[in-house]
Amino acid sequence: MRDNVKTDGGQHKDTGRLPRSRGLMMDQWEEVSEEEEEQQPSDQSILPTENHDQLEDEEKPTQAQEENSGDEWDTDLETDDATDEKQCLSCAELYLQACRRTGSIPVSSFLHHLGEASLNLNHYGVGPLGAKALAIVLKHDIVVTNLELEDNGLGAEGALYLVEMLQTNITIQSLNLSNNQLKLEGAHIISKMLLDNYYIKSIQLSGNDFDDSAVKYVADALKVDYVVKELDLSHNRFCNAGEHLGHMLATNVGIEVLNLSWNHLRMGGAVALSAGLKVNSTLKQLQLSWNGFGHIEAESLGQALKQNSTLVLLDLGSNRIDDQAVTLLCQGLATNDTLRVLKLSHNPLTNIGALTLLRTVTKNMKSAVEEIDISTVFVCEAFVELLEKAVQGRPALNVRHSAMSSVTRNSSALQIFQKFLEERNESIMDFFQALDKEGTMTVSTSDFRKAVKAANIPLDQRQLEWLIKTFDKKCTATIMYSQFAELS
Repeated sequence: MRDNVKTDGGQHKDTGRLPRSRGLMMDQWEEVSEEEEEQQPSDQSILPTENHDQLEDEEKPTQAQEENSGDEWDTDLETDDATDEKQCLSCAELYLQACRRTGSIPVSSFLHHLGEASLNLNHYGVGPLGAKALAIVLKHDIVVTNLELEDNGLGAEGALYLVEMLQTNITIQSLNLSNNQLKLEGAHIISKMLLDNYYIKSIQLSGNDFDDSAVKYVADALKVDYVVKELDLSHNRFCNAGEHLGHMLATNVGIEVLNLSWNHLRMGGAVALSAGLKVNSTLKQLQLSWNGFGHIEAESLGQALKQNSTLVLLDLGSNRIDDQAVTLLCQGLATNDTLRVLKLSHNPLTNIGALTLLRTVTKNMKSAVEEIDISTVFVCEAFVELLEKAVQGRPALNVRHSAMSSVTRNSSALQIFQKFLEERNESIMDFFQALDKEGTMTVSTSDFRKAVKAANIPLDQRQLEWLIKTFDKKCTATIMYSQFAELS
């Protein structure tokens, strides 16, 4: 690793080698450094102030300011001299110079992707000072529209530098600050940016240790925002913040995609969130997986779906939604006409809940549901039959489910039976009428069983018994074959 040692003159001297992973352009960096030493006085620097006791004509920030605003960091991204100088420097030279001034190590990926609209610097260990160097370069950039800085240890300090940069930059529209330990102070800084936001349409803040207080900052700022379309707050640790998010949804007229998965939303917080969803008019996708939703939460969502007319995707995977909770959710699905995708995998659902869900969707003639994910639920033959009928009327309907091999085999028995008869140019009615010598429109199950075996229809014993049970649902030992008239 390169060791940066500060000399008495305020200059930095290299005492080691840069790590290979950085892949730095050493000759270019050193060349710019030599030019800078000739052009810049030693007292000109944009490094963050390290000793507050040496500050002149500047008051020391209060404790409240240190905790909330980040005023303890020097956020001047460039001096007047630096502004004049950058006009005659290339972007690469400016970045290398900024890295030297801030004492940060350049990221080779930035240099390799200059001029590209999407700048992906995820997992590069940029750090707060590295963020400051990037901010200096990007402040007046007109190329980058997507900035990816996930998992870089930026902290609140790094966020502050970026937010100051965004006050001037007008091209960046997508910002990924996930997994950067922003915490409460970082959330406050981000909220200030959102209050004066005109360009950021997508912001990812996943995994930043946001608690209820941190989310309140963000939610309050977004109440009046109409620019942000996508917001990711997943993998945080808020619980009662549903109240703040609910109030935000009730007034926000911009957000279309909201990811709240992997948090602790439940009970009162979840109910408040659903209340906001009920009157929201722009949200299209809501991800709530891994939040502990159960009966109370499912019921509140069901009520919201009765009134909401914009949501098209609802992800409730990996919660606590059982058969009873699905019944409560179906109260909304029975009338909703906009939801297209419903994800319920990895919940304690059984075949009973799966049947309730499918029946509700098929009975709602206005339902727009096209995809249901219950892939972890093992269904029975009745579900498979119902799904086959539903797909005939709704070819676009796709229900992901699981089934035992025996269920799949049994549910195919009727198709095998029909196909065999079609090859002989017969219908099901023809088959039964040949057995009904007295014309009673009924055939005993024993006679049917013997006839199937005599005809060598390729059904095993389990398939045959399942077929008989299907034909004789009331177990009367008699099949009324008039039910097959429409199939002929």
